[in-house]
Amino acid sequence: MSEPLRLLCVLAHPDDESLGMGGTLAKYALEGVETYLVTATRGERGRFGTGIQFPGFTEVGKMREAELMAAASQLGLREVRFLDYIDGDLDQAKPQQVIAKIVAELRRIRPHVVLTFGPEGAYGHPDHIAVCQFATAATVCAADPSYPGPGPASLPHRVSKLYYIAWSQAKWEAFQAGFRDLKFKVDGIERRATPWPDWALTTILDTHEHWQTVWRAVCCHKTQLAIYSQLENLAEKHHRAIWGTQEFYRVFSLVNGGRNRETDLFEGLRD
Repeated sequence: MSEPLRLLCVLAHPDDESLGMGGTLAKYALEGVETYLVTATRGERGRFGTGIQFPGFTEVGKMREAELMAAASQLGLREVRFLDYIDGDLDQAKPQQVIAKIVAELRRIRPHVVLTFGPEGAYGHPDHIAVCQFATAATVCAADPSYPGPGPASLPHRVSKLYYIAWSQAKWEAFQAGFRDLKFKVDGIERRATPWPDWALTTILDTHEHWQTVWRAVCCHKTQLAIYSQLENLAEKHHRAIWGTQEFYRVFSLVNGGRNRETDLFEGLRD
């Protein structure tokens, strides 16, 4: 393609970009792909330090926004935008409003590839599930010329490829061995990590050369480091196991298909 390739991630919280797909972002930024991030919240309900003191949503949001900007710089992101929702409330937001905000970003950035969470939300996190649903709906609406938008800058845009994060059983085991038992209680029911079967992984990227960049980005999220502390002492081989590959499910593609596993999110889009 003669125009620059563009990649947009639509995620829920600060640190999702580093922990969820940091290797992918670092890899493509280094290759010259224009990489963008839209984050729905500022992580206001996230753990703050040791958890003994909590300065309130506003202050935590400011700190986590600054941490995200530092991580984005490490990963080579071109731009970060916030949708300005409160952490933990995203699945209660008005769908039409959230979708419209994401459509505006899609039409402005005009990405070829969009990445977001899968429908299981990694470990059942309601914000992750909600952002998956909203981002998926927005890719449809952005291409619809009848969908309203503000002014000529909102011309329809058709995304070429949409992907969901799709971690395998092996990846979750490696991650949680050095991290923690990720779980989330919703309506009194405990949700845990939900691995994707290996046969469902349409795309596996080799990101082992970027694990140190990813770790630097993770370390930018200083208010969360009490949670990540176990990762700090991992041997290099374990870091490589966690960050060395990135797995995705190709939800749709306008330019390729079939059972052959991809090693490039832009397969079918390059010259």
